[in-house]
Amino acid sequence: MKGIADTGFLVAFANARDMHHAWALDVAEQVTEPLLTCESVLSETAFHLGDSKIVFEMIEEELVRISFECSAHLPQLATLARRYHDRKPDLADLCLIRMSELCPKHSVITVDRDFRIYRRNKSEVIPLIYPPQR
Repeated sequence: MKGIADTGFLVAFANARDMHHAWALDVAEQVTEPLLTCESVLSETAFHLGDSKIVFEMIEEELVRISFECSAHLPQLATLARRYHDRKPDLADLCLIRMSELCPKHSVITVDRDFRIYRRNKSEVIPLIYPPQR
């Protein structure tokens, strides 16, 4: 499976007490190559887990690979920030939208339902993998 990892997925994967933990483990079992992500997602993940060591382990074990340089995409990120201003997206979300534009065959793996509203290339639905609603 090819994918782009969001914070909620990584937190759920690492935290056995997370309500989406079982789902995240199931998804991780299907991963055949490192999931793409960005530094903003990894920073958020470390914050939510309260432990950056776990994030480094995810990289070392090749669950994820940093594959986005924010500074190379500042104009596009600023445009996305203006477009979705009313949703108040964080930098990680903006980076993942942009990554989806650059890697159109990758689904975004997330627990964040805002990704159903976000669009890549202005109008394209972003392919998503997210847990079933309860």
